[in-house]
Amino acid sequence: MSARTDSDSQGSRDSQGSADSPDSPGDIAGDDEEYGPDDARRARWTATGTGALLTLAGLAAAVLRLTGPAPALVPVAYALGAGVCALAALLGARGRTRRALWLLIAGVMVMALGDQVD
Repeated sequence: MSARTDSDSQGSRDSQGSADSPDSPGDIAGDDEEYGPDDARRARWTATGTGALLTLAGLAAAVLRLTGPAPALVPVAYALGAGVCALAALLGARGRTRRALWLLIAGVMVMALGDQVD
């Protein structure tokens, strides 16, 4: 019975991989060391600033389209895109820069959709 236990423990060690294998998580985590705190700070400021700028641009476009002869969907799309960009700016300020980038892209796409309806 002890031989069976030894083979089971050997099999579980092989399936998990050893610490010296090139696919171990320790090797992958070493790639992030090339970015320092200055790079993270720059990314946060960029995401926050871009989100704020796109929010202001979307709100200005929504107000301009609201006063003109555009369909009602156009200012709503600009305002919704501006709201998504404002959320991206908030996430960027909190350090969630990857999510902020994707939200900025989504917000601009919603604003572009509103522009295409016009």
